[in-house]
Amino acid sequence: MKHIVIVIFLFSTVFLTACNSIKVPKSTMSHTMSATPTNVVPTKSEWKIEDHPQANKEIPISIFIKDKSDKPIKSFETVHEKKMHLFIVSKDLAYFSHIHPKYHGNGEFDITETFPSGGDYKVIAEFTPKGGGDSSVESHWLHIEGEPAKEEPLIPDKEFTKVVDGKKVSLTFSQLAAGKTIHMTFTINDAATNKPIKNLQPYLGAMGHTVAMSADAEKYLHIHPMTTSGNGPNIIFMTIFPEKGVYKVWGQFKHEGKVFTVPFVVNVP
Repeated sequence: MKHIVIVIFLFSTVFLTACNSIKVPKSTMSHTMSATPTNVVPTKSEWKIEDHPQANKEIPISIFIKDKSDKPIKSFETVHEKKMHLFIVSKDLAYFSHIHPKYHGNGEFDITETFPSGGDYKVIAEFTPKGGGDSSVESHWLHIEGEPAKEEPLIPDKEFTKVVDGKKVSLTFSQLAAGKTIHMTFTINDAATNKPIKNLQPYLGAMGHTVAMSADAEKYLHIHPMTTSGNGPNIIFMTIFPEKGVYKVWGQFKHEGKVFTVPFVVNVP
């Protein structure tokens, strides 16, 4: 079976992550944060997939992480319970998946994934080599053959309240402007009773995870809650949107043993 090998340098992608966005006291944070990545280990990535991958079929994907001298990076930090977080997003941002490849040692991660339809997908790997204080990011576009899904236009939401899996989730902002510190608050109530849900469970070592991506899929932010205390109904995140424009935001939370994802489309002035 033939393979496609794609090598991508970190230097073109590292500033797309905002998991570490601004400085705050460590005592209130589940992770350290800074204005830009300050201690990133330079990396390269080599991706191996089969030729002509098809939709609705299991597709093995191998990711090899190397240093700038092409030597495998062998040791990685465990960050939020995993050595690698992998995000898969369709070109129109309609499809989103947050998964965790298995580490086999010697720089090699792999996973088997099934894509729901044909089209282009952006795959983003986030990891932290030992000795690196900030996450490294590698990404590439993957074309999947097969019947494409109907493209969904990315239209900013007029109201920021949605019902997902029996939860009514509202999103509010302290302010909404590019280049400024923003507090994003997700408020989670029971959709049937409108009572606040106060027994959210930790998901991957935090009370929630948020990913935001620009409409062109070039700007990527992975954001963790400001504090580890409390179990709802309010979960507060802090970040900086790097540029003006439309972003899609996915909030992920866990309740009664089940992870649920709620999306919002935001126009950042």
